[in-house]
Amino acid sequence: MQEHVSDPLVGTLVDNRYAVTSKLARGGMSTVYLAVDQRLDREVALKVLHPHLAADENFLGRLGREAKAAARLSHPHVVGVLDQGSDGHAAYLVMEYIKGHTLRDVIRDRGALPPRLALALIDPVVEGLGAAHAAGFIHRDVKPENVLIADDGRIKIGDFGLARAVTSSTSSGALIGTVAYISPELVLGKPADARSDVYAVGIMLYEMLTGRQPFDGEVPIQVAYQHVNGVVGPPSDLVPGLAAEVDELVQWCTANDPENRPVDGNALLQELRHIRTNLTDAELDLLPPAAVAAAPGQHQTEVLARSSNPTTLMPAGRPAAPAHPPGQRPGLALPDEEDAGAAWPPPLPRTGKRAERRAEKEDARDRARAAVTPARTLREGNPRRRGLLWVIVLILAALLATGAGWFFGMGPGAPAAVPAVANKTVAQAQQLLDAAGFRSTTSEVFDDQVPTGLVVGSEPGAGTEIRKFQPVSLLVSKGPQLFPLPKLSGGTLDQAKDALNAAGMALGTVTEQFDEKAAAGTVLSQDPAAGTPSRHGTPVAMAVSKGPQPIPVPSVVGKAKGEAVNAIEAAGLKADVARDEVFDRSVPEGAVVSQAPANGTLTRGGTVTLTISKGPRMVDVPSFIGKQASEARKSLEALGFQVRVNNILGGFFGTVRDQDPVNRKVPEGSVVTITVV
Repeated sequence: MQEHVSDPLVGTLVDNRYAVTSKLARGGMSTVYLAVDQRLDREVALKVLHPHLAADENFLGRLGREAKAAARLSHPHVVGVLDQGSDGHAAYLVMEYIKGHTLRDVIRDRGALPPRLALALIDPVVEGLGAAHAAGFIHRDVKPENVLIADDGRIKIGDFGLARAVTSSTSSGALIGTVAYISPELVLGKPADARSDVYAVGIMLYEMLTGRQPFDGEVPIQVAYQHVNGVVGPPSDLVPGLAAEVDELVQWCTANDPENRPVDGNALLQELRHIRTNLTDAELDLLPPAAVAAAPGQHQTEVLARSSNPTTLMPAGRPAAPAHPPGQRPGLALPDEEDAGAAWPPPLPRTGKRAERRAEKEDARDRARAAVTPARTLREGNPRRRGLLWVIVLILAALLATGAGWFFGMGPGAPAAVPAVANKTVAQAQQLLDAAGFRSTTSEVFDDQVPTGLVVGSEPGAGTEIRKFQPVSLLVSKGPQLFPLPKLSGGTLDQAKDALNAAGMALGTVTEQFDEKAAAGTVLSQDPAAGTPSRHGTPVAMAVSKGPQPIPVPSVVGKAKGEAVNAIEAAGLKADVARDEVFDRSVPEGAVVSQAPANGTLTRGGTVTLTISKGPRMVDVPSFIGKQASEARKSLEALGFQVRVNNILGGFFGTVRDQDPVNRKVPEGSVVTITVV
């Protein structure tokens, strides 16, 4: 949604190119405006940095380098960086304008989302991050506000490069990023990598599934402390019935130790899509409870069972922590030095139906053990028998210990590393696993690189050390996932680009050609054809119309009427002969006096109008014999004749003695000879 507020930049022209039309939003590092690129006549998002950043020359240099690098990142799910520069005291970035809303708007309006929708919304975000990670980019500020959802359904992640530039510009080690989604290593001042972005994705997915963030607090440092010292609980604590695979995915992404997270966006994307294809419709369409779907901050009061939550006496001087909704950590300040070794905040009890069932099972086991354990021995027995029993017990214990040692040392319980099976046939992979002592199962996944029928990898992955009795799942490639190409012909080139972008395809070679029927800029054909199953990123070539071919207008002035008409029609044009002919002293009768247009170009079938000459006008020549030569000359020239004077005896008297022609009609412009004495 656009903000229509007063702003000094609205209505101005930045850098003599970007006409600012309205203010869109304001963030911690910049203000975003909607602007029109005057040079290319398109709408763009103009991100103008706050003055304290624009005043740092070193930062501007870093920002320029980051912007250039980010501009090379082209992906359907990443907002494109188009330009960067400064105009006076205003430093700016120009980005692709996505008309629509953000993921934050979706969470704010709908609260907790069904797993199908949450996984579908997060999929393109992870795909975009995966492409960025493969190209060597780290986002550092992944959050719902940076996930843009266009009105046509396209999903893109924005602000690549900006957080990195700002981080590099601070010498004090200031924490850059949104604290609700920041990874523990960033809080501790350690370098960020792709796994830091994965952590933020996990927090976002938790929020989408539950309608709230896992950690909160009155001040940001409390939330940051919980990221480092707390554990993100399973979303099913707040959404009973949520599939265990979804819980595991969230907790895998949000592990405190980066080594325990997916290595990058691509690794996460593979597992995410595997889960989406294997969950049932009932698991995907699970509706969150109304209490969970409430907006963040609308905490619900919950009564805890006494048997699982006994009253605890708190140490003197420490206030009791307030109650919070299930699965949420209390917001606490950092502990004092004397409490530094204590486990604070204490772990919260699990709630919900799953925890209640676990408590009921534990109570049943306790009652069963109590029922079969006598309070005292009913018969004392004799010491010798008791000694024999002890020997038997010790022998059995030794046998059990030996068996356990063999089981866990050399038998099925022994640890072993999962062998590498990628790019092997299923038979070869199973043979390797059998040789290592593992039993295997297979499941099919889409993969763009590994050919159909070969193994993409395993779960757990190669090199992971597990017990031999634990199963290893082989992920077998089904080949690339194919999607039908959209129909591009008949629309404009810009519409075709938008359609390719929405479908995740790439723009191939664009050739232009003349077409008599299609307007300029219309897509005439595409290759591959519409509907062809293709993998994401497939380049699609297009032929685009340049409009009708222009035809030079031939010049036919002075040519006979028939010859002129034939020349114009031979050029592909249409000749239109004017009904009215005109007199012309220089163009003979029946020839073309003029044409319209006289030159330039027309499209095929264009009309050229021809005007035909009636020849010179016939004029009566009056007699000027006996009159003065000067009078005769003046009158004849006024009638349109040329006058030739033939003087006899020097023309002393200036009187016309003779005239030729005289008293008859002759063509206008003819020569009249007068003899003067």
